[in-house]
Amino acid sequence: MILAKVVGTVVTTLSHRDFKNRRLLVVQPLTLEGDAVDEDFIALDNTHAGIGDTVLINREGNGARQVLNNPDACVISVIVGIVDSVFIEDGPA
Repeated sequence: MILAKVVGTVVTTLSHRDFKNRRLLVVQPLTLEGDAVDEDFIALDNTHAGIGDTVLINREGNGARQVLNNPDACVISVIVGIVDSVFIEDGPA
């Protein structure tokens, strides 16, 4: 699972049948200060997320297909939840 921020949408003229009636969103993984920044990627929206939302993403093919209830779906990353808030507690030094 990955926490990410939705930063954009993808518009296509043709769409794979597994993507019908779902949006493709560009997401930017969230990292802690000092960690390496991962590149943005595209995730299939299963939650009606929008730009600026913090989301929880299942980025593993089999799990993503289970979320879509389609064992043959051509998908790796699916947004499975919108996160209301994140609290990070400093651990012991």
